[in-house]
Amino acid sequence: MEKTLELRSLGNTGLKLSCVGFGASPLGSVFGPVSDEEAIATVREAFRLGINFFDTSPYYGGTLSEKVLGKSLKAVGVPRDQFIVSTKCGRYKDGFDFSATRVTQSIDESLERLQLDYVDILQCHDIEFGSLDQIINETIPALQKLKEKGKIRFIGITGLPLGIFNYVLDRVPLGTIDVILSYCHYGINDTTLEDLLPYLKSKGVGVISASPLSMGLLTENGPPDWHPASSELKAACRKAADFCKEKGKDISKLAMKYSLCNKDFSSILVGMKSVQQVQDNVAAAMEVMKGEKDDEILVEIEEILKPVKNQTWPSGIQ
Repeated sequence: MEKTLELRSLGNTGLKLSCVGFGASPLGSVFGPVSDEEAIATVREAFRLGINFFDTSPYYGGTLSEKVLGKSLKAVGVPRDQFIVSTKCGRYKDGFDFSATRVTQSIDESLERLQLDYVDILQCHDIEFGSLDQIINETIPALQKLKEKGKIRFIGITGLPLGIFNYVLDRVPLGTIDVILSYCHYGINDTTLEDLLPYLKSKGVGVISASPLSMGLLTENGPPDWHPASSELKAACRKAADFCKEKGKDISKLAMKYSLCNKDFSSILVGMKSVQQVQDNVAAAMEVMKGEKDDEILVEIEEILKPVKNQTWPSGIQ
């Protein structure tokens, strides 16, 4: 597979992200154990196939994801200016704390675990669980100071309900927030993030769309037991996955391709913990780049999912 993975601009940052982003939460053993050897091999394969964007958080695996990603990046030894790392602050194993003191301390801890001098993006993690006014008046100014010190290059916010993005972006000066990360709102079963794109563009914000598989809904194995979707949504996705299998297709690959087709997203972030997963996700991107579409089967899947289209769920603490 030739290394020609598409790079896309991230808002006004000047960064160019691989269209497939490496979600490092699985490296924190949150979906089953991952050895250091596996992690290093997975990160090495990601670089080999052109992935340059890695996303983690101190929350994932209770800091384990950051440690393992740091160890893997160091072992692979790619020059620092050739990859982009995003981590988060405000959400931890022991709860939420968006205070200026905690997030300022948090980045130093993250940099130590990641074995880096700076991160490219620091994001306030799942801000709907905090006070949005605190995010605006206290957290983001603290992050701006970290930017001035060179510990972070760009500032982001993440969360599930889409309304949080408007709330914050309407109340901070233009250019304060560089990027938003939204999850589970752009995939075959839910495209509501698309409606927000013109607004986000007007604010000069780069957009990363995570979890194109809707936290496991759009997979052959189905979602984990804790998945907060309604039984109706789970059943419809199960039916769609079975339909794909009958047609000799994998719903996960179709879902990944569906998300990648929208060039307004700088990167589609998907969790990976094996060389095979990296290869599968990059293969999906290569098919999209070659214009290989699955229009006929997509029409059928969209028909199956129509009754539950854009059905979401409340933010839950997983």
